[in-house]
Amino acid sequence: MAFPISATGPIRFAAPLPAACDVVVIGGGVAGVMTAWHLAGQGCRVVLCEKGRIAGEQSSRNWGWIRQQGRDFAELPIMMESLSIWKGLARDLGAGLGFRQEGVMYLARTEAELAGYEAWRTEARGHGLDSQMIAGAALAARLPGAAAPWTGALFTPSDARAEPWVAVPLLAAHAVERGAILREQCAVRGLDIVAGRVAGVITEQGRIACDQVVLAGGAWSSLLARRHGVALPQLSVRATVMATEPMPEIFAGNALDSRLAFRRRADGGYTLAPGSGHDVYIGPDAFRNFGVYRTVLKHDFLSARYQPAAPRGFPDAWGTPRRWALDAPSPFEAMRVLNPAPSARRLERLRAAFAATFPALGLPAVKAAWAGMIDTMPDVVPVIDRVAALPGLIVATGLSGHGFGIGPGIGRVVADLTLGRALGHDLHRFRLSRFTDGSKITPGPSL
Repeated sequence: MAFPISATGPIRFAAPLPAACDVVVIGGGVAGVMTAWHLAGQGCRVVLCEKGRIAGEQSSRNWGWIRQQGRDFAELPIMMESLSIWKGLARDLGAGLGFRQEGVMYLARTEAELAGYEAWRTEARGHGLDSQMIAGAALAARLPGAAAPWTGALFTPSDARAEPWVAVPLLAAHAVERGAILREQCAVRGLDIVAGRVAGVITEQGRIACDQVVLAGGAWSSLLARRHGVALPQLSVRATVMATEPMPEIFAGNALDSRLAFRRRADGGYTLAPGSGHDVYIGPDAFRNFGVYRTVLKHDFLSARYQPAAPRGFPDAWGTPRRWALDAPSPFEAMRVLNPAPSARRLERLRAAFAATFPALGLPAVKAAWAGMIDTMPDVVPVIDRVAALPGLIVATGLSGHGFGIGPGIGRVVADLTLGRALGHDLHRFRLSRFTDGSKITPGPSL
């Protein structure tokens, strides 16, 4: 399977749609797939609709990290549960997931960075993590041949990695084995609302009756929510990634500093990305939500590049319709897979940063390069909540670049939220109303 997953690739999931079910999940990323996986495992009649391909967007374009380290402390308990689920999935599904626990390392170039990592580790101790600070000879032994002037590092040995463009479709197939119905190339145009509550969904293939809908549409969630009067202050930012050809192993796990992130892949190459930096497209939602994003934009202003407009058909492009009829093609059918071009400028800087960090290896040969649109929220933590104004609608979106690793845990929580069962975690930080109830917007850790 090529990476990332293409809109022109074969359709793998084409089950006939039923007239009715218990729950419809909108979106075939890792959060949606694992919500369906958990629901099916509890005997729920669940249908997942994906407008393009399973994992065609950010769920096959991410770094492949499964990390506890650096998480917002409201996310951390769910992430720890998620790691446990990943381990169980690896036992059940075998080596195809690419799951390996080789650790995550955050490398500090300054004393201030190191102090921030130590502060996070100190607070994380109460959760029982195996995070540790390393420096000097111990750090040099883990990254032989490195030339960067690191002052130390935060390292969590139990953190892991997997191959996202392989893992998520494999998880989707497992969800089907558990009884879920999955359908690719089937956009949900909108919700069927009767007497003020959800009564079903309208897809391009017809109506499905249900009384519960999980919106896990990633970068498209805000567009669909607004069509039904639900304000979701979500933006999407472009992140550029590249894969190298196979090369000597420099570190078996995942690592980053302020310039470079790298992860060993199963094929012997490395997945590389900027340690910080992304591209923000200015569109109607960016203008509408500027006030609520002010805090995080101040914090991250210098690492972002601002583009005057998104490409045609993107969720926040100027020409993308905000209203459409449910009996006619929607914006979701106009763009089956959101496939932004990678930034050539960032790719060249990335290759140079790698060569400067590991001079003996030289400039890495590029096997593939791509970009993804990360759905983010003003405080860089997700929304996981029922929509009070629209009974029957549950939102699970805005995973802010943290979604691949935490997806199995999010799926379990969302499934139990949908079924009205005990959640086992405090979701107060993830409530939708935090953007309208006067709460202070507090960004999660930028680690």
